[in-house]
Amino acid sequence: MLKRKFTAELEEWKNTKKTECLLVEGARQIGKTFIIREFGRRNYGNFIEINLLKQEYFKKVFEGGLDNSFSALFSRLTLQDPAIRFIPGKTLLFIDEIQECGPARTALKFIAEQNGIDCVASGSMLGIAYKNVASVPVGYERKVEMFSLDFEEFLWAKGYTADQIAALKDYFVKKEKVPPDVNGAMLAVLREYMVVGGMPEVVNRFIETKNYGLVFDEQTKILKSYLDDIAKYAPAAERPKARACYLSAPRQLAKEYTKFQYSVVEKGGASRKFDSSLEWLHDAGLVKFCFNVSNPVFPLAGYEKKDQFKIYLSDPGLLNAMYGFEMKDAVLSNTLTGPAKGGIYENLIADVLFKKKRPLYYYKPDNSGQEIEFLIHDGAAAIPVEVKSGNGQTYSLNEFLKSFKPPYGLKFIAGNVGADPDGKITLPLYLSMFL
Repeated sequence: MLKRKFTAELEEWKNTKKTECLLVEGARQIGKTFIIREFGRRNYGNFIEINLLKQEYFKKVFEGGLDNSFSALFSRLTLQDPAIRFIPGKTLLFIDEIQECGPARTALKFIAEQNGIDCVASGSMLGIAYKNVASVPVGYERKVEMFSLDFEEFLWAKGYTADQIAALKDYFVKKEKVPPDVNGAMLAVLREYMVVGGMPEVVNRFIETKNYGLVFDEQTKILKSYLDDIAKYAPAAERPKARACYLSAPRQLAKEYTKFQYSVVEKGGASRKFDSSLEWLHDAGLVKFCFNVSNPVFPLAGYEKKDQFKIYLSDPGLLNAMYGFEMKDAVLSNTLTGPAKGGIYENLIADVLFKKKRPLYYYKPDNSGQEIEFLIHDGAAAIPVEVKSGNGQTYSLNEFLKSFKPPYGLKFIAGNVGADPDGKITLPLYLSMFL
């Protein structure tokens, strides 16, 4: 069984909640159902699971109104499954695929008000399916987003111990060079993560077989299921546009400048045609936005340029698979060249940042060749983060340090640790997991 950090979020909710249900959202096939089920069975004497997609008859429980009472909910649940029991203080109710029934989310309010009954709901595409929810239970739900495995979780899956990872963190904290043999080995494992990614079924298949063909097969199935979801869930007018935007991601990231361009989706394409489709993909958890800022200082959110952005895929392995099977060997052997290599490494660092729940920003002034791939907050300072697939020059970062004088700047490379007097800290790409 894969060890997941999200277990700690479930435990924190259980220990700190008052009258609130937990609503877990995220893209499909990232392991939401499995981890909530295991959490429930380990921590509660009585675990009840209903799936509103596979057990459609449970929708009757929520539809037609429940007069805002838990007793009405209980009665209707037992009509559908007479084996259901609620034991106060020992029961977790798990409502899976809640996006299939808008009234079920409204019902979270009076479930939360029932003493002695805990409730976790999960689903995909929550931001889309719930636009027509009659009443959102504000104050009675705690929303959290779950992702596919990050690089540290991938290391756990491969058998790396807490002590080994702590030793790597020590190099990050002290800014000391990593022994060359260790550094080379970890860069190789990072490239494995880039081609395998963090989708649980894919990781399990890789750990069990070490067969990249089977890994690619699993990734292809997931990508097909995502396209099927677009065809099923997106509004009819958005389906072809959302599909085209999603499939354009590898081409967007293979450009010298990875800003999203509508013309890459369709010749002559414009924002007015595709903006709503991109929002749909974001709400579905399939892509993440990274916005340019007009002024690279704290607070970055105050300087967002909503019309200038990049998109990154929600899993590095799926991006790699979209380029085709041959890309795996090119990445693993580190023989890939050209702009696509830079885009793949950008997506890797974006993956690190959004899985740490950091908002994504970059800086590229108008009419300038300067570009800083990412900006992050460190307290009230905006820190530049440059990403290099090799160990090239960093003209943009050097200029940024001179112009804006942040406390320091970060350069992630396929190399080792280093530091310059001007405040530039160079780190191996894999140490980004400790940001």
